[in-house]
Amino acid sequence: MRANLPALITLIGYALLLVGVSFWAARQVRSEASSFLLGGRSLGPLVSGLAYAASSSSAWVLLGYSGFVYSTGPSALWMIPGILLGYGAVWLFAGPVLQAASRDKDQLTLTAFLTETAGPRVTRVIQISATLMIAFCFSYYIASQFQGAGVAFDDLFGIGMTGGILLGAVIILAYTFAGGFLAVSVINTVQGVVMMLVAILLPVLAFSAAGGAGGIASALDDAPAGYLSPFGGRAGWVAAGFVLGMTATGFGALGQPHLISWIMAARDSRARVMGAGVAIGWGAVVYAGMAILGLSGRALFGADTPAEGIFFKLAGDLLPGILSGIVAAAILSAIMSTVDSQLLVASGAISHDLGAARLMGGRTVLATRLAMLAVSVVAVGLTLALPATIFDRTLFAWSALGASFGPVVVLRAFGRRPGGPEVLASILAGFATSLAYEFFLDSGPGAVWARTVPWLAAVAALMLVRIVAGQHKETLGASAKL
Repeated sequence: MRANLPALITLIGYALLLVGVSFWAARQVRSEASSFLLGGRSLGPLVSGLAYAASSSSAWVLLGYSGFVYSTGPSALWMIPGILLGYGAVWLFAGPVLQAASRDKDQLTLTAFLTETAGPRVTRVIQISATLMIAFCFSYYIASQFQGAGVAFDDLFGIGMTGGILLGAVIILAYTFAGGFLAVSVINTVQGVVMMLVAILLPVLAFSAAGGAGGIASALDDAPAGYLSPFGGRAGWVAAGFVLGMTATGFGALGQPHLISWIMAARDSRARVMGAGVAIGWGAVVYAGMAILGLSGRALFGADTPAEGIFFKLAGDLLPGILSGIVAAAILSAIMSTVDSQLLVASGAISHDLGAARLMGGRTVLATRLAMLAVSVVAVGLTLALPATIFDRTLFAWSALGASFGPVVVLRAFGRRPGGPEVLASILAGFATSLAYEFFLDSGPGAVWARTVPWLAAVAALMLVRIVAGQHKETLGASAKL
């Protein structure tokens, strides 16, 4: 512990900053749901863009993606253009429809957006289905972040994975519980800046320590066959499928409830468009930095370091104590900036969409906070009971949510208004197919089938229900004429 005293002091100072922001935000939060869940729809471009980017990235980028590049090689870089295109699509293509629906029709959640054209009975079924999907996927998502917290605290202070997981969960829940969306927005902006600074500093040091581009290329000459190939040693249609699967990861951005909230909360169209530039620029810097870090780490240490430990290995070897504390703060920023927004969305779905607030006499904020606590407990239990890599857990949750909700969001962005039965069929087909590929089916090279088939299944189900409904109307019309 003595060797990590500077890191501990840095983390304590960072935690005090979070607490201060939470108390400030709690004083700004009004009792109505739009204030707690969307910050009164008052966010400017810097806050909305940075908060979105930080929330989308999490420990999956700093620990997971850097480890993926470290273990896989340059072929992992195909994921970056897909992610950035996904950012642009959700902000600039789907963003106008999402923002207008939130402001004009007082929609606070993605579920409310999905059920806009549905009748009361189908709306209720969609609300229940969507809430269960969100809670299930976010439990996996949040579990991966708590696992990242456990890795960070255990690496720095030797308190064990269980202690690190519990400590991280308590810190995150405390400030989200207090200040709601406004606290999360301001804190995520700070966290986004910290993450970006570390994503520049540490890769630059690692790149230099590895001897620059020449040193890295020379060191990687001894890597296994296919490591340096842009397609990971694949060729022909298999290589094409790999590239499609990697880039298609970005499609998931169109169906992430916790990310869409930042677009709904932007104060106007100008803030949304400028926020898109902030988010895309941030993503380009951070993902590129983690790619450089992963390749530099492979050049320096070979394949002997656990993939998701390469970030901490480089930080420990290249940085003095006080900067190690800043790096730890960056990891916690990555974790917190995702978990806090996911807790808000999952709890908002339970309290607002599922109707828990009505059962508590309309006390929306209280119902939302209790739902946060419940989701956190489930996620901690999942983290401890079912160990998995941060990268795999996050990628599954991201893809499943994207395939469940993304196709309907895309259709709405094109000006189509699918009815309730069509929406229900689409989200069920997308989610079920994602589960099938996660647990039973081969996902293909670059997970191409797991990334694309659920989307195709969701669209096919929607179109099939539309065709059947159209034929049913024609039959009824013909019967009426007779």
